[in-house]
Amino acid sequence: MIRIATVGTSVITTAFADAVHETPGIELGVAYSRDAERAREFAERIGAPASGDDLPAILADPGIDAIYVGSPNAVHAEQIRLALAAGVHVFVEKPAVATAAEWSALVDEADRAGVVLLEGMRTAYDPGTAAVLALLPSLGTLRRASLHYQKRSSRYSDVLAGKRVNIFDPAMGGGALADLGVYGIHAAVLLFGTPDSVQAASVPLDAGVDGAGIALLGYPGLVVDVAYSKITNSDRPSEIQGEEATLTIDQVAAPRHLVRTGIDGAVDEWTVDAPEFTLVGEVRRFVELVAEGASAAADHERTRVTLQLLEDIRAAQAR
Repeated sequence: MIRIATVGTSVITTAFADAVHETPGIELGVAYSRDAERAREFAERIGAPASGDDLPAILADPGIDAIYVGSPNAVHAEQIRLALAAGVHVFVEKPAVATAAEWSALVDEADRAGVVLLEGMRTAYDPGTAAVLALLPSLGTLRRASLHYQKRSSRYSDVLAGKRVNIFDPAMGGGALADLGVYGIHAAVLLFGTPDSVQAASVPLDAGVDGAGIALLGYPGLVVDVAYSKITNSDRPSEIQGEEATLTIDQVAAPRHLVRTGIDGAVDEWTVDAPEFTLVGEVRRFVELVAEGASAAADHERTRVTLQLLEDIRAAQAR
């Protein structure tokens, strides 16, 4: 049984804990926060048997096998290194770190330590994504795709009021691209591979981060746009267009309703039977890597390419 400690007390850590409770082979061990009382309260909320405010001590505990890093993006790398140095497996929330080079260095450190390092990008392990992949050949030669994730943050009103909010704070690695845009970018990598060209534009906020944006990814014979926003809402579905049919996807991060419309007008629909907790797939993958010794090379490469694209997009936006 893998006993995992959690770092972070946000909604995503709660979602991770729910997935752990539904996954055989792994259980919660300790909930960590810098504030001892907050750690205790959060442990009770997620069903962890213990709590603590001393991360090095938690990592040194022989009863802890792994750690979930769900803290603000800017501190991921430091906490990952602490865990790797302690010989503890690491499951880190997306985006794992700031740059592709930093990720590659951490992967090397994990290999030397003989432990697993995995980024929790749910699109890679979601049954809806698998269904999309299975349908791609039926579309014919792919020519266009539009991937969308645009949802106004409940914290944006605080930003407008001049308050500091982690997900809109550049010092914390915040911004729309890192929070929501990464889903579409990762999906593009998973579905189509590494693009040959990148163009981009964004909507800058006074807080110092992007509030919304779009990236245009060029592939041989295929153009993909990825749109994202944390300051506006859209129910517009994602779409992949081939020469024989078009596939409409209700939500790119966790596809649940797929519609294939052929050039002859024929329409086929699928509803994806997905788990109640959307993070179960990635937790199962982590257990597979730790308990069964499966190779994480493909997982690591998808993360590396995605992080490199985030860098390329930011560079294009700055031009």
